[in-house]
Amino acid sequence: MNTDLFLRAGADRRLAAGHLWVFSNEVDVQRSPLQSFAAGDLVQVRRANGALLGSAYMEPQSLICARLYAHGREQALSSQWLSALVARALASREALLPGQCYRLIYGDSDGIPGLVVDRFGDYLVMQFHNAGIEQHEAAVIEALARVLQPAGILLRADSRSRREQGLADRVEVVFGEVPEVLPLQENGVAFAAPVLQGQKTGWFYDHRMARARLRDYAPGQRVLDVYSYIGGWGIQAAACGASAVLCVDSSAAALAGVEANARLNGLESRVAVRQGQAADVLQALRDEGRQFDLVIVDPPAFIQRRRDIKKGIKAYQRINELGLGLLSPGGVLVSASCSMHLSRADLLLAIQGAARRSECDVRVLEQGGQGPDHPVHPLIPETEYLKSVFCRRLSPAAI
Repeated sequence: MNTDLFLRAGADRRLAAGHLWVFSNEVDVQRSPLQSFAAGDLVQVRRANGALLGSAYMEPQSLICARLYAHGREQALSSQWLSALVARALASREALLPGQCYRLIYGDSDGIPGLVVDRFGDYLVMQFHNAGIEQHEAAVIEALARVLQPAGILLRADSRSRREQGLADRVEVVFGEVPEVLPLQENGVAFAAPVLQGQKTGWFYDHRMARARLRDYAPGQRVLDVYSYIGGWGIQAAACGASAVLCVDSSAAALAGVEANARLNGLESRVAVRQGQAADVLQALRDEGRQFDLVIVDPPAFIQRRRDIKKGIKAYQRINELGLGLLSPGGVLVSASCSMHLSRADLLLAIQGAARRSECDVRVLEQGGQGPDHPVHPLIPETEYLKSVFCRRLSPAAI
């Protein structure tokens, strides 16, 4: 451990309760000048009276200037310690999820802030979300290799948040060999994920539980999957017995992935694709008189920053309005959001606003969130970001 990071008097309550973030305005900068630290430096976080709160790595240029990885103890961020954290996370996944396809490491919730690792069987795809954890890359790789003996590890350090921090994009194989496309199974359905060129790590495991619910909603239905990417929702709807599925995305590469995944499951006769901006395609479908029994709207995060909440809520309302306009009476809308800054209550209000503008009534049937491979830290609400709402468009009452 390199040195100490002292907090101001009275600034220790949140950390003492189990939180993992140290904010720059909580630091006693007379005793611990932030300019004396570099990203990744290891520190012992201490109360004003010197009592130990835990071990952290530094991010001195950020509002969150330190992140704890060992609460209540002095501990180096060594491959041995990281191996213990990885092994604990692995045991949690193996206890609840069949197969070897899941989010293995989910940052703060698994005790390794800034690190995300998705598992695709014998292969791992990892992301570094800040400069601090990136300074410990060698120890992270050693720990992952020790615990899982993977055939290869791919680094996808090319997120928007990294660019906003001024960090360079990095996409490279850092251990073994990794093919450009990796197989996975979710809810018994096969997929091929473009881990090298696709979005994020190549796949989105977070909606696993909500997509499993399609078994009760999709059989015999005409399904529209908006913002489909490579068909996580649409292909599973077809596998659950949907009569026809239309996947919409702006990316030709993503839709080629939909078609490949349909063929992989022998579903190509029931899965079609349409390229274009979501709002434009949905309006065109309405102009064509199309209707669907199940409409799934799972957009990218419309709210990236807290200051964008008001504008973002309007965007969610608009896209759900367009979805409801294509939904047959009695049909089901699945509305999803991955915007951490959008509350579940605000998503429900956006859906209700969309229903009002569509001159129809909706009722919520059930709601979902992220799966157990995205565990929520009770003191860090930012670790709970995913929402899904299943609601029925009511048919006119018959007299």
